[in-house]
Amino acid sequence: MPVVVDIDVMMARRKMSVGELAERIGITPTNLAVLKNGRAKAVRFTTLDALCEVLECQPGDLLRWEAEGAEEADS
Repeated sequence: MPVVVDIDVMMARRKMSVGELAERIGITPTNLAVLKNGRAKAVRFTTLDALCEVLECQPGDLLRWEAEGAEEADS
């Protein structure tokens, strides 16, 4: 998937656990893990807003786009 989720990077910079972040943004640790591992199909703007507020970052710090590699295109 060309959209890469970097929530784990920001969590590490803030020395924050999945449980703590999930509690502070108001979602379950399981749902946060799905989002953080790039398995989510969508993210609500309210969730993105809460993530940015708690992690003190911009949406672009959490999400980025990468072109798919040539070997992936051949599949």
